[in-house]
Amino acid sequence: MIAHLRQQFNQQFRQEQYEAMLNWIADTYKHRPPFHVSETPVFIPNDLKTKLLDACQEITGFLQQPEFKAYSEGALQPGQHVPNESAHTTFLVIDFGICRDEAGELMPQLIEIQGFPSLFFFQHMLANAYRRYFQIPGHLTHLFHGLDETAYLHKMRQVLYGNSDPEATILLEIEPEKQATAIDFFVARQATGLPFVCLTKLKKQGRHLYYTNEQGKQIKVERIYNRVIFDELSQRTDLKMDFSFTDDLDIHWVGHPNWFFRISKHTLPFLKSRYVPETHFLSELTTLPDDLDRYVLKPLFSFAGMGVVMHPKRTDIDKIADPSQFILQKKVQYDPIIPTLDDPAKVEIRMLLVWEDDAPAPELLTNLIRLGKAEMIGVRANKNKTWVGGSVGFFEP
Repeated sequence: MIAHLRQQFNQQFRQEQYEAMLNWIADTYKHRPPFHVSETPVFIPNDLKTKLLDACQEITGFLQQPEFKAYSEGALQPGQHVPNESAHTTFLVIDFGICRDEAGELMPQLIEIQGFPSLFFFQHMLANAYRRYFQIPGHLTHLFHGLDETAYLHKMRQVLYGNSDPEATILLEIEPEKQATAIDFFVARQATGLPFVCLTKLKKQGRHLYYTNEQGKQIKVERIYNRVIFDELSQRTDLKMDFSFTDDLDIHWVGHPNWFFRISKHTLPFLKSRYVPETHFLSELTTLPDDLDRYVLKPLFSFAGMGVVMHPKRTDIDKIADPSQFILQKKVQYDPIIPTLDDPAKVEIRMLLVWEDDAPAPELLTNLIRLGKAEMIGVRANKNKTWVGGSVGFFEP
């Protein structure tokens, strides 16, 4: 999007450099990401950066309202309420599709929001990997608010460990090594020493959970960096667990599970902004829009984008047994703004924030970008394409 940097990068790009970068990642972390890491980062100009920051400020301002918890009560799913909920989320990710407004200017439009962590460690490493193998101007940064690498990693360690014994903090996931996002866990472990543990390996004694470390010692867990998505957990009826998330446990959740529901697609209809496309709870619409083809139908809670209907018809809506579990959202028209070596790519920018326990507001730390050339940005829609997939944005200071 910074035209001269894009032109320069494309002219200098060599496939062997890109493959060397992928091999370096795999060799360094003994794991090769199964998703497509994009051939290119994205260079983001100040005018778009200003709009992204403004949009984040508006959205986080809404989440800080005392009334928000009441708004989000309907998002909590029966039988999945986890005790000892925190006062607010620890992690916040906000996804924007990059479009053009009526004047032809670049404009972020909210796609989704989630009170759940993302690839905080992989993204930082990926930015450094691009710098290692390509010529990225030194004045550009993937971090915000003046953070450098030392300050960023210190912030992440503080969020994860607090004042607890580091050995008593774990990353919790379902079969973590098999997850598509496992590279983030390997990078986190190398950067901070954080062990990742499958939830089937935890043992419960009273209100306490224990895991066995690599030396075979049983360790009482004090803090859990939660990466378990309930949508996936509900589908894994084969898992044998010694505890339930709904147990009253003596645990500090780093990212309390209830916020996965509270801050989600359920939040979108409450947000009113030029950065937020018109969104309605399906159950609250007395009549459907005449221009239904300009909307997308989304289940409130689904795993990896499952159940989204890009071109809904009235017959699709008539089949829905519980309309309260769906939203109807005005379509966002991503603009293919990134010239590549073949077709131009569309851009989705995820802003990654943390909200420390005693902090008055969330803090924006870094970003994640997904590039795509199909109608949808996701992995499934962009198979066998190049210059798509996971990337990172470099911003002007």
